[in-house]
Amino acid sequence: MEAELTKGPVMKTMLRFAIPMILGDLLQQCYNIADTLIVGRFLGADALAAVGSAFSLMTFLTSILLGLAMGSGTVFSIRLGRRDIPGLKEGILASFTLLGVVTVIINLLIFLGIDWIIWALRTPVSLKALMREYLIVIFAGMIGIFLYNFFASLLRSLGNSTTPLVFLAISAVLNIVLDLWFVAGLNRGVAGAAEATVISQYVSGIGIAVYTKIKFPEFLKKDKNVRLRLSRVREITSFSMLTCLQQSIMNLGILAVQGLVNSFGPTIMAAFAAAVKIDAFAYLPVQDFGNAFSIFVAQNFGANQMDRIKKGIRGAVVISLSFSLCISLCVFLFAEPLMSLFISREETAVIAEGVRYLRIEGSFYFLIGGLFLLYGLYRALGRPGMSVILTIVSLGTRVGLAYTLSAIPLFGVAGIWWSVPIGWFLADLLGVGYYFIRQRRQLSA
Repeated sequence: MEAELTKGPVMKTMLRFAIPMILGDLLQQCYNIADTLIVGRFLGADALAAVGSAFSLMTFLTSILLGLAMGSGTVFSIRLGRRDIPGLKEGILASFTLLGVVTVIINLLIFLGIDWIIWALRTPVSLKALMREYLIVIFAGMIGIFLYNFFASLLRSLGNSTTPLVFLAISAVLNIVLDLWFVAGLNRGVAGAAEATVISQYVSGIGIAVYTKIKFPEFLKKDKNVRLRLSRVREITSFSMLTCLQQSIMNLGILAVQGLVNSFGPTIMAAFAAAVKIDAFAYLPVQDFGNAFSIFVAQNFGANQMDRIKKGIRGAVVISLSFSLCISLCVFLFAEPLMSLFISREETAVIAEGVRYLRIEGSFYFLIGGLFLLYGLYRALGRPGMSVILTIVSLGTRVGLAYTLSAIPLFGVAGIWWSVPIGWFLADLLGVGYYFIRQRRQLSA
């Protein structure tokens, strides 16, 4: 085991574990930001709109693998907290098999239904060819995504959050270099941006798999007493499928909103494509802090350390709230120069709409920070179904209000942007209420 999350000062232990996760996912965002920035600068607004729309679809589908990996990591952490090493080994085998099968199925469905998907996203005719060109390449990287997320989840459950950061740093730098070479140097267009990302994904996925095999052979080597048991598959599935459902609902809602955004034309699509990257980068640290918090809670829950969990909750709320307010201020003040990083200043309409999006949604990052803590808490305490309910409330509100408000002339496109913080607020209200009415008693027992 790399690190004990059940011992030592609560906040120091949690932060030491969380910081590499935060830095790692910030680097992972460099994949997407490099694509967006380079495509926007070198290929123009139409290419940016196509890649941005494709990104929403890619995020939805990879969220399935991410959700399965996160759910598996919760099981790994609980088993580790209980010192159930045989159960941990069988869980690893069951999880790897489950994620591998799901990856193959996703790939087959995507390549068979790609034209229907482009139609369902209400993609403008002028952008369909660009979007198809990008998607055909980008989905060839699904196996690399599967490998990275599985082994990163395993290492983090063992208390090692640094190694995933190292492999992401290598692949992020590689992605930027290849993006510039393929797009600006070789003039390969949107396909070149996708090729750069896919190569980088395989470097990180295969690299972290080889590292884990060498560093932790005791968990991966063949053992006559460890086999694929149906009971372990059911255990992994019960945690993973609900977490997967949560992630999928979250990104399905975003995908539904993407279709609505597309109906407003290329200018709004380009603004949304750039702004959503800034938005995701801004609140990513609180999202990753929520995931680290979840692993901390899961290990201590397995070890029956309830007092540490309660101290962790109090500290996590203070940290998440403080960071979110600081980031909101920065995004509000620097929205225009941030948008100008992604698109030429001559595209004034695109920049203006992106600024409006960022100043509306970015003012309420403290709400999404609290929601990520609630997701992590309920997942770690063996109540992933509650995380699903909170996601349904948040995304259901967002989608419903987006379609309703945008149809009212008074709101228009701004109605799509305002629907987001309203959804966050309602989900937070439900999650906090449930904790004080029901869940807090379990931690005091």
